[in-house]
Amino acid sequence: MIGGGRGAFIGAVHRIAAAMDGKAVLVAGAFSGDPARSRASGADLFLEASRVYGSYREMAEAESAMPADRRLDFVVIVTPNHQHYGPARLFLESGFNVVCDKPVTFDLAQARRLREVVRKSGKVFALTHNYTGNAMVKQARALVAGGKLGAIRKVVVEYPQGWLAGALERTGQKQASWRTDPRKSGAAGCMGDIGTHAENLAHYITGLRIEELCADLTTFVKGRRLDDDGNVLIRYKGGAKGVLHASQICVGDENNLNIRVYGTLSSLEWHQEHPNELVVKFPDAPRQVWRRGNGYVGNAAKKFTRVPAGHPEGYLEGFANIYREVFRGVAAEVEGRRIPRNLDFPTIDDGVEGMAFIDAVVKSSRLGARWVKPAAR
Repeated sequence: MIGGGRGAFIGAVHRIAAAMDGKAVLVAGAFSGDPARSRASGADLFLEASRVYGSYREMAEAESAMPADRRLDFVVIVTPNHQHYGPARLFLESGFNVVCDKPVTFDLAQARRLREVVRKSGKVFALTHNYTGNAMVKQARALVAGGKLGAIRKVVVEYPQGWLAGALERTGQKQASWRTDPRKSGAAGCMGDIGTHAENLAHYITGLRIEELCADLTTFVKGRRLDDDGNVLIRYKGGAKGVLHASQICVGDENNLNIRVYGTLSSLEWHQEHPNELVVKFPDAPRQVWRRGNGYVGNAAKKFTRVPAGHPEGYLEGFANIYREVFRGVAAEVEGRRIPRNLDFPTIDDGVEGMAFIDAVVKSSRLGARWVKPAAR
């Protein structure tokens, strides 16, 4: 693991999720840019001191020199955005598989360069847009792909939070500090942090790609350097229309990601805070509430369900479902087999698309909410 040491949030989430199926063990890490903090974090996690490193470069050099039965099978990058590209590139070029937190890089140019590195490496590269791992999101995707909604006409996806309604970053809170710092977060704040989740969720469920968009970004908290609220109108290729809203100043909202997809035959909606349910609606029949773990759901949802109906699964299991698919790919790569083509997790292409979305949103807003076409992938 790179990053994720003392004081971090997402590192612990990845460690739990990666271990959930008993198929991975944490054996090494560079947990902080501060070598002393990295060593202390490694001790917290009961790692061998010799495999706790002061930098990711030191780790890459040492682990590359280890015999095959001891060297790492994959690395997980859970640093702020500006520290994704360097470690990802180095470890891929050093022969390691990589799992990276989102968004994939600091900017679009880095994402495109990293895509070339991934393609040349032949290694597994996964991006943890974790909500796509939820069983009922996979059920929604299967309904759309199976034509149950008919032709898609409209997609409404929202991600309101309220945790940055005040100037939390000025208190020294670590998560707020780097997310509102353009030197670490990139060109966007809220839209880069959670707007990309909304964009990726809509694409994963519907398969639609953005033709052009019109965005209005706002910074409500005085003195903040990046957006904390955004509204985007979307024209999808093929004619469907979309509305995407992401905000971190919506007082009282916690993590209210939700999506509604409207077709010519029926529609569906899914709410992240009620992840075990998928609502399906019809023009001439009562709406249905499909629940995870029941026999009527499709094979895609069944495959990623761990416990019987009535036992809730959610955030951690979504991450773990991505890792479950990553492990299929990593196992094949480590054993010298062909990496399966049907792996179900976000890829470097999703990462590039997410960065193109951020780039277009920022550009559109700076131009006074003008329609902009995202840069070609």
